[in-house]
Amino acid sequence: MTVNPVPRRPSSAAAPGKVILFGEHAVVYGRPAIAVPVAQVQATATVAAASAAGLEIRAIDLKRTFPLDQAPANDPLAAAIRVTLEHWQSPAPPAVLTISSTIPVASGMGSGTAVSIAIIRALSSYLGAVPDDELVSNLAYEVERLYHGTPSGIDNTVVTWNRPVYFSRDRSVQTLQIKTPFDLLIADTGVPSPTKMTVAEVRARWQNQPSHYEELFERIGQVTKAARVAIESGQVDQLGPLMTRNQLLLEQLGVSSPELESLAQAGLAAGADGAKLSGGGRGGNLIVLARPEARAAVRQALLQAGAPTVISTVVM
Repeated sequence: MTVNPVPRRPSSAAAPGKVILFGEHAVVYGRPAIAVPVAQVQATATVAAASAAGLEIRAIDLKRTFPLDQAPANDPLAAAIRVTLEHWQSPAPPAVLTISSTIPVASGMGSGTAVSIAIIRALSSYLGAVPDDELVSNLAYEVERLYHGTPSGIDNTVVTWNRPVYFSRDRSVQTLQIKTPFDLLIADTGVPSPTKMTVAEVRARWQNQPSHYEELFERIGQVTKAARVAIESGQVDQLGPLMTRNQLLLEQLGVSSPELESLAQAGLAAGADGAKLSGGGRGGNLIVLARPEARAAVRQALLQAGAPTVISTVVM
């Protein structure tokens, strides 16, 4: 489809954050993972006509304003714009694209992915096109490769569909049916999570010790499959121990950190049912399963243990 980039009315789109409940890292090696959107944080993109030629990018949170034609090839904001324009066979319209986000950066909550998806949807709409979810996810995946090198595809999947998903690289999207909603606390360690680096390091160790790491990935995959059964059958009481077991396996992969483990211990001591890192590890966020009656005490314990912020969400 070719579109004509004539001036149009402003167009906006938003995309949620996300957390991986089970299966990070192992999902890169063909095992399943479970991820859920986090609506409490959002990325937003707005495109509006401008009198000057070309497209200008305004990244509010990064305090950056620059023209698209001067952006480096590996700039992820520009990449999301370019893949969209290329798909619709459109030149850059005379417009301003403004981006803002409340999703913490480098924390395992899919900030970069959400920004890309908001850009793809807002710019497509401005051009008069209506992309379906599969196209949005595929275009966002191309941008993801700039962030993470060898992404699993789970981030663009869960953020695009905005529903809990059970994901594996060799299957189509499977949405999860949440029989009994459950509460999660998302505690930020305050330490950036270098996802691209941790994925690369795990790959290097896997190449050196393939049988050992395949065993760890398989055990993580088994935990994830058990978690799916628990979620879809409403057996929420089984999720806490499964989260903690997944965390121990991630520690064996070498992607945890003292900050994550300290927060996990504080949350569990305050009455949480389970805790684990979410995403690349080495920093970023810890997710904590807490029943409604324990939520306030667990949240306070996480803050006292050093979490700069704690986000509450309900998986449903």
